[in-house]
Amino acid sequence: MGVAIRRAGADDREVVVGVLDKVFRNDPVSSWVFPDPEHRLRKHASLMGAFADQVLADGYVDMTEDGKAVALWMSIPATSDAPEDAQAHADDDDPAAFREAVDPDNERVEQIARILGEGHPTGPAHEYLLLIAVDAELQGQSRGTELISAVLERCDRDGLSAYLEASSERSRGLYERLGFVFTGRTIDLPDGPHMWPMWREPRAAAV
Repeated sequence: MGVAIRRAGADDREVVVGVLDKVFRNDPVSSWVFPDPEHRLRKHASLMGAFADQVLADGYVDMTEDGKAVALWMSIPATSDAPEDAQAHADDDDPAAFREAVDPDNERVEQIARILGEGHPTGPAHEYLLLIAVDAELQGQSRGTELISAVLERCDRDGLSAYLEASSERSRGLYERLGFVFTGRTIDLPDGPHMWPMWREPRAAAV
């Protein structure tokens, strides 16, 4: 690894949220959630903060030592299509409460949480890359690749799959080079952009 990576803690929250807010503020999905630029400027950090709080509580955040790149991961247990599993998943993630915490008058906050939850695949246990952000001044220096690769190496050792949603054709291509494969059906936001669900099977260790 060419960049020092560490696990973020509660004391890093503001740094993590700051990077997410800066990088994703004009992302197609964020622009759909907050179509009015002035409203987005006021509320976008709250959305990123809600995601960060969820992951700091129930998952883990990896970040570079300089605080310029962060990756938010959740460890998802094995699930099935059985009704009891579906209900347990619904109980864990409450889109209405998410909306209330972020922007109560904005229906799209609830929609994005609901759509991503409903689109999440059932199946084996896996690591879920919820968000990854690299400061614009450092993009193209493999910071994101190194953050992801650190987890994928562990996935390969432990026989774990990985999952993410790419928010652009460009990012889809980057993830494909890391072994992720488009699942075949986009997540389509109402009157908005597409997202590409991508799955990665663990790779066998070289002999």
